[in-house]
Amino acid sequence: MASTSETGHAKNVANFESLIGFCKGYGAMFNPSNPLIKMEGLTTVLTNSKGCLDTLKVASVVYNNATNARELAFGPLKKLSTRIINALTASGTSQQTIDDADTNHAKLQGRRMAPKKEETPTKEGSTGEGSTIYSVSQQSYDAQVENFAKLVETVSAEPKFAPNEPELQPAALNALLLTLKNHNTEVITATTALSNARINRDKVLYAASTGLHDVALATKAYVLSIYTKGSAEYKQIGGIRFTTI
Repeated sequence: MASTSETGHAKNVANFESLIGFCKGYGAMFNPSNPLIKMEGLTTVLTNSKGCLDTLKVASVVYNNATNARELAFGPLKKLSTRIINALTASGTSQQTIDDADTNHAKLQGRRMAPKKEETPTKEGSTGEGSTIYSVSQQSYDAQVENFAKLVETVSAEPKFAPNEPELQPAALNALLLTLKNHNTEVITATTALSNARINRDKVLYAASTGLHDVALATKAYVLSIYTKGSAEYKQIGGIRFTTI
């Protein structure tokens, strides 16, 4: 569903087209000296305005498709990371390797493991020990790619990590890592294109003097200069609104 602001931009363009239609109806009476509001100038502004909105629509679709595809691709990552850790633990590798992998696994899950605390006496004289797990923000897509890459690097370098499950094997994990990186790059590219399309739209529609908004107001002022405010001709366009969004 289009946002109110996006609908407002399209409404400005539609109103501008209506304004041009009425101006054409004035025939030879419509003869401004300002080239921006001559019929050729108005037509160019309309064409450019429609074009920038069409470009923005396409960029929005590409962006939405890219973000949706990335979300689907990253969705199973936490569960897969857990399976990798369990397979590594079952492989008989050293605890140090497991701990190295578990650090990145924990970050993929959205938490960070602090170093094990030193033993401290309790009130009864006994000692207590353990690791503390802290919540940590590691959930951006860039961070997920980085942490998954480190996890894959750790298990790929471990000779004892040789699971029979195809999706857990290093070759499959490295292929998935490449896929995730590609999805992230596609979103970055689509984000840039969408941002540039919005910037261009704002220039075409709202640039001082030359944008659709200001050209429309200048056109209405010119019509008012050749017809009285109470004339039937001006009443045709007087109520056509143009807003800056």
